[in-house]
Order: sequence, then C-alpha cells, then structure tokens
Amino acid sequence: MKLSTKAFFTHLAVLLFFMIAALVYFYPVIQGKGIFQSDIAQYKGMAQERNSFKENTGEESYWTNSAFGGMPTYQLGANYPHDYVKKLDRLIRFLPRPADYLFLYFIGFYILMLSLKVDYRLAILGSLAFGLSTYYIIILGVGHNAKAHAIAYLPMLLGGIVLVFRKKYVLGFIVTALAMALEISANHYQMTYYFMLLVLILGVVQLVYAIIDKKLTHFFISVGLLIVAVILGIATNATGLMATKEYADWSTRGESNLTINPDGSPKATTSGLDTDYITQYSYGITESLDLFVPRMFGGSNSEKLGKQSNTYDFLTSQGLSSSRALEFSENLPLYWGDQPIVAGPAYLGAVVLFLFFIGLILVKGKRKWWLLAGVVVALVLSWGKNFSVLTDFMIANFPMYNKFRAVSSIQVIVELCVPVLAILGLKQLFRKKVTLSQKLNAVIWSGVISLGLIVIIFFLKGTFSFESLNDGNYLRYYGEELMALIRSDREAVYVNDTLRTLLLCSLTFVLLFLYAKGKLNKNFTIVALGVLVVVDLGGVAKRYVDADDFVSMRQINRPFKATDLDKQIQQDPEIFRVFDPKEGLNGARTSFFHKSLGGYHAAKPKRIQDLFEFHLYNNNVEVLNMLNAKYIIQEDEEGRSFPAVNPDANGPAWFVQELVPVTSENEEIKALDGIDTKTTAVYNASKFKIDRNAFVKDSTAKVAIKDYRPNLITYNTNSEKDGFIVFSEMYYADGWNAYLDDNLAPHIKVNYALRGMAIPTGAHTITFKFEPGVIKKGSTIALISNILLGLIIICGLGFLLKPKRDKAVA
Repeated sequence: MKLSTKAFFTHLAVLLFFMIAALVYFYPVIQGKGIFQSDIAQYKGMAQERNSFKENTGEESYWTNSAFGGMPTYQLGANYPHDYVKKLDRLIRFLPRPADYLFLYFIGFYILMLSLKVDYRLAILGSLAFGLSTYYIIILGVGHNAKAHAIAYLPMLLGGIVLVFRKKYVLGFIVTALAMALEISANHYQMTYYFMLLVLILGVVQLVYAIIDKKLTHFFISVGLLIVAVILGIATNATGLMATKEYADWSTRGESNLTINPDGSPKATTSGLDTDYITQYSYGITESLDLFVPRMFGGSNSEKLGKQSNTYDFLTSQGLSSSRALEFSENLPLYWGDQPIVAGPAYLGAVVLFLFFIGLILVKGKRKWWLLAGVVVALVLSWGKNFSVLTDFMIANFPMYNKFRAVSSIQVIVELCVPVLAILGLKQLFRKKVTLSQKLNAVIWSGVISLGLIVIIFFLKGTFSFESLNDGNYLRYYGEELMALIRSDREAVYVNDTLRTLLLCSLTFVLLFLYAKGKLNKNFTIVALGVLVVVDLGGVAKRYVDADDFVSMRQINRPFKATDLDKQIQQDPEIFRVFDPKEGLNGARTSFFHKSLGGYHAAKPKRIQDLFEFHLYNNNVEVLNMLNAKYIIQEDEEGRSFPAVNPDANGPAWFVQELVPVTSENEEIKALDGIDTKTTAVYNASKFKIDRNAFVKDSTAKVAIKDYRPNLITYNTNSEKDGFIVFSEMYYADGWNAYLDDNLAPHIKVNYALRGMAIPTGAHTITFKFEPGVIKKGSTIALISNILLGLIIICGLGFLLKPKRDKAVA
C-alpha cells in the first residue's frame, strides 16, 4: 500500500470538511448548546445514582438501586477495566454532541467508498447522502444515541469486508477487526444483528460468483480471515457482551419461567419477546413510498405546519388567538401510517433514489446483486406483521431474531445500501468506457422510473382516506370538524411533497442529461448534485430536528428539576422506595431523585415487570409493602401531586414467622396475592433447599441497616433464636454475595423477586456485596484481545507501509 503525499492531504482535507459540515449543520453546539433528547433525559434519570456514586467515590458500582427496585448498570453507562476500544471511540468522537455522530456518519461512509475504489469527490457526495438521511438525523433528535453510534460504524465495517474480498487481505483484516470492535462498543446489538443479515446476503452472492468463476480458494480464505477478524473485534468487548448477555437473561428479553398470564390463562412459551411486541412497529407496505416522498403518510405525529395549515386558518376563524392557533398547528398529528407513533419519515431522498435507479441500470456484477438483495430483504422484513409470512419465519427460525423489537428499524440496511449503489451508479456514469448511448439510456430510464412512481403516488391519493389508527382518540378531544381539517392538512402535505419530489427528480434528470450530452463537466455536476442532496435531505431533516431543539447544557445535564415534593421526600433519612403510578414502568424522572420502583429501559428486569402485571396493576398493597414503597405519589382534587406516606411499608429488612414452600414460579407469584408479607415469605422449594422449621421469629429480634451503597449493603442483626430475614432488595444470583460476619453465606430468592437469608442466634453483621464474576472474567479476555489486536495493527501497518523493492533486472 502506497499513500502519496497528495492523497494524504486530500483525505485530511476531506476530514476537515466533514468536521466543519457537522458543526455547521448542528451550529447551536458552537454556541455551547446541546440538543435536548427525550430518551437521553430518561437515561440520565436511570443512571443518576450510578453517575453520582462514581463522581463521589471514583468507584464503579455496577448496580443501581434507583430504578426498577434494583438492577445492574451494564446498560447504564458502566465502564469496564481494559476497555481501550471505548477510549479510542471517544477520541474519534471529539466534536460536541450531536455533531460527533454526524461526523462519524460521514467518515464511516467515506471509508466504505474508498474501499470500493470510488473517487474522493464522489465519496464526499455519498457521505453527505448517507449522513443526512432523515432517519439518521431524527434518531439524534429523540436521543437514540446508541443506535446512531452503531449505525455510524456499519459502513466502515462493510468497507473492511469489501477490502478482504478484493484480496486486500491485510488492510481488510485490520479495518474489519477494528470496525467490529468499535461497532460492538457502540452497544446497540440490534443494529449489528441486522447488518449481519446483510453480510450473510453478501456472502451468498460472493459464493455464487466464486463457484461460477472457480475462485473458491479465494472465497474461503476471505471468509476465514473475516471470521477471525470479527471474533477478535468482538473479544475486545468481552466484558460488555458477557455482562449484557447475563442481564438479558434476567430481563424481559430472556425466557420467562412463568407459564400463565395474570388472568390465569396459559401463556405462550417463548425464548424471546412476544411476536406482537416485536412487530408493534411494522412499516406499512404502501408506506414504504415515503422513502421517496417524505410526508406521503403525514410525516410525524407532531408536524410543524404553522400558519401554512388549514387547521391554523380554521382555528383563527373560530376566534382563537393567533398564538394559540400557531401553537396547535406546530404540533399537528399528521402521521396516518400503520405504526403507533413516529418522529418522522425514513426519507432516503429523491435525488439519491434517482441515482440509485441509475445504479440498477449501469452497475453490473455481484456488487449490484448483494446491494439490491439487501435493500429488498430489509424492506420486506421492515413490514413486519404486514408481511407476516416472512416475519413469522424469521422469528421462528433465525437465532436471536426474536430478541429485538421494532422490526421497522431494519430499514437502516436500506439506508446503507441505497446510497452505496447510487454512488456506484454515478461512478459508472462518469466512466469514459461507458458509451454515450448507455449513459443517456440510464438517465432516461431513471427519469421514467421516477416519473412513473410519482404518477402512481398521485393516482393513489384518490384511494386514501387519510385517517389514522389514532384518530378515534383525537376525535374525542378535537371534534369531527377539526379532525376534518387535520385530514385535509394530511392530504395537502401529501400533494406538496409529491410535487417537491417531482421538482428534485426533474432537476437531477436535467443535470445528468446535460452531463451525458457533454454540456457540463464532471466537477460541476458533482458539486451541483451535492447541493441538491443537501437541500433535499437537509431540508426534510430540519423539519424534525432544528435549532429550536437545542437548549443550554445545564438543562441537558440536569434534565429534571426537583419539585417541592421531591425536596420533601429527600428530607427523610431512611432507606425506602418511591412509587409514582403515573410513571409506572415507563418513566425515569423519579429515579433521578429517589429509589424508584419504575424506570425507563427497553429491557426491563423480568421479575419487576411480572410483579407489576400480576399485582401492582391490581392494587395489591402487600407487594408494595414488601418492595418498601414508603411514598406513593398521588394527586389532590386540583391535580397537584403530593407524596402519600404508606405506613405499612415493610422497611429495608424484616424477620418473618413462616416460610411457605411452593414448587413452581407460577405458584410463587400467585401466592403473593394472599399472604401477609410482614410475617410470611414464599420460596420455590424445587430450586432452594432450606429447613423451614429450623427457625422461629423472636419478637425482640432486630435488623437494621448500618451501611447502604449501590454495591454494598451492611445490616446489623440480633436475635435470641435462629431466624429468617427477608431483604427488600432484588435477588440477582450472578453478582450479589452474602457474608455473615465476613464469611460467605448462602441466601435464596423469596417472594418471587427478593432476597432471603437464614440467620443463627445472636448478634451478627450481614453484608451483601455486588461482586459480578463476569467483570473479572470478561476484562481478562478483553485485555488479551486488545493486546493482540494492537500487535496485529502495528505489524500489519508496518507490512503495508514497507517500501517495496524493485525486482532486479536480469
């Protein structure tokens, strides 16, 4: 590999351009502002205790008591020993957020383009088309940072794979291993999983061509190298992966031992998520056309039309003030597709799709076929329940496919493959070897396809009612007359955006037609296309994420403001939990200030979810008591919240009089409906062996907390008889160890979710320590893997940069 000085400075200039472009696009970050991301605010609520503990002690806790009654912090920003990949990632993402992710989009796709031997000018154009894709900007707006992070490294990973198949074995191995390490570190395995489906398609196409071309040796060498590179990249993240797997089994993503529903009916057994939950967010088949026309299906559930809407005109005509009417018309529920709620369309761009059609015509061979197959398969899978034959097959037969929800997310593969084929098509259009007639044919047919789609979309308008699945709810609040105006606004944006797409396609057609005819030069054409792409994609993305979404960093770092209610509760020095029924299991505000029963996470602890569904939603106060919910947030007649004291909360720990054995998880959770948790505990005798008659409750027995931290709890106990204590803490066998007077002692799961422990006569100290073995084991593997990867990179680069000697002339 030889990198000339000119090439080096060219790529350096490109990186500088991407950095400036990211900062300009998200220019409020230059003013010291940040984007307020709703999901990140919830994440901060969940991680507050972990972050505060780390800041005050310098120690990583790996457990938090502030959410869901207690859970590991593996998905809440935990830092692991020897996680050097994360340090590298932070060096790459040096720009302020969210400009850092946009910069990462750009450079990742640029690396992919270079691996495909694309000229740097076209590579820049492709990077803009990829990075400004509407969906990618929208997920930054709502705070799906991990998803954006993982998506950003996918092009680089694909680039490494392409290099290996191009026989650039050393460079391809290095890029693949490094990109895989960074990809796994991004910690959104759903995106990685979907990408691996694309790699599987690529591999099948490569195999077919290897058989045809009789190059199976090269194919198997490439596959072997890629497998090793991927394993090495994964191994550098061993701690996070192993910890996540451990937690996933304990969460709602794992297999449930319950075989009944809360109403007693049989529960469908599954090793993953419920099919209805997986396919809740399924893209409509016709809705897929909004990849081409952004607001064909309304755009989002909160569209900003302002004074240009029929709704605004109607409201002002009815006497509503201009400001009130404008406020309403800036949040119009225009989306009417098949999904419950969306923040915006997954718009690919009219210009990019026009170029994609050119790619379908001009690009030949295996690259076209695996890219096209990737687009088709991902698009069809995104339809979910709307194409249940394929979706049900994948859920039933593909390993881990049932671990992920929101199947519409697989469209990220569409948004990766389409701009790649678009740029490859443009590359062919600019080649001198391609004849004039071939170029004109490609441009004309691309124009015909685009125009044909636009005509179809116009004709389809007459078949639509523009009614949403949620219109029944809106109707109760707005009334039929206002809903009719909202439907007319849906129709208006449908027409306007269709005309917008027609205009952009027409401009692209004229531009490329003139180039093919020799009227425009290559550089001017690329720059003009770049302007069209930025105007097209940037214009749509700005509808959903703009300067108004940026706020001061102080508000971002502290997204929740303490109320008088919070301050009142915080004055209580005891250890307890707070339950806000309005939040339930889907809000982390309470977790920011208190130890909460609720929280916000895509993979909730399985047992707290079960307790909610079987008992808390049915107002079983005894379960609230055993979870030590001392304060329950309620509202007075005027709608003001106040902390109602629960005088019957059991406290952090208590001696019980009786242990009731059951033989299954079903019996254990059902038994909580009829016991006094202060005197009785239930345990699963098929899993835990204990002599339940070996103790009696001493009326003078005492247990009190001496020390309470996220990862360590110490109790002092005193009893004149052998006893049994229930602790109002979540049972987690893979990390929590109990010590009786500094000696490791057994403890068991009681009351379906809590810890219980037999205590001998006398005064004792009980200490629970969170000592997850997965951290020690995983960090050892990570250290070895990082050293190995580092050595391979150094040796590989040394080999690549070594000057090649000229062969001696005989």
